[in-house]
Amino acid sequence: MSKAKYVVYVLGIFILTLGISFTIQSGLGTSPFDALLVGLSINVGLTVGSWEIIIALLLIGCNSFLKRQRPEFLGLLTAFITGIGIDMWLFLLHNLITLELWYSKVVYFGIGLVVIGLGTATYLHTNFAPIPVDRLTLIIQELTGKNIFLSRTFIYLVFLIMAMIFNGPIGIGTLLTVCLGGLILNYFMPFTKRVLDRILTHSSTSPNIDTDIIE
Repeated sequence: MSKAKYVVYVLGIFILTLGISFTIQSGLGTSPFDALLVGLSINVGLTVGSWEIIIALLLIGCNSFLKRQRPEFLGLLTAFITGIGIDMWLFLLHNLITLELWYSKVVYFGIGLVVIGLGTATYLHTNFAPIPVDRLTLIIQELTGKNIFLSRTFIYLVFLIMAMIFNGPIGIGTLLTVCLGGLILNYFMPFTKRVLDRILTHSSTSPNIDTDIIE
């Protein structure tokens, strides 16, 4: 993978984790998966980012079983970076922003939902070590022949039940994430493909052009 793709990969994850932190800070409810992480953090201990890594390890085993192949432990690297990103953004946002008015919370959550879709589509485009829950989305899409929206929604419903068990932050935002999260990702996938293909193609040809000029 080229250096430019590594940059896009890390950038996508940090965009994604910024969006996740927005939804958590909004207080309106998060995605079922993130609600499970927050619920585990509050009721069991450890940080939200730490639970991201632990759950990722379990999902890697699940994905390996569904695909009948060796575990993709590289996905643990993505989960590790994601966990660090979530904890970092939560720390920064907690000190910078305090939301009191309901409409500011709605705007904050809406921005977070869009940013999550953009970040996920961005890093998935590199096809390098997807977060295990996103790999599971792609596996279910492949096994069922359905689109990203339906696959994502099914996974959200499963994690919603688990988040309820651990008293995670479930609210109107959770419902919106279940209904719109997959749709937003489905929208951004072709958009990011067009934009990033141009950027990555340009970056891969630029060094050759510079070399020719020097010679």
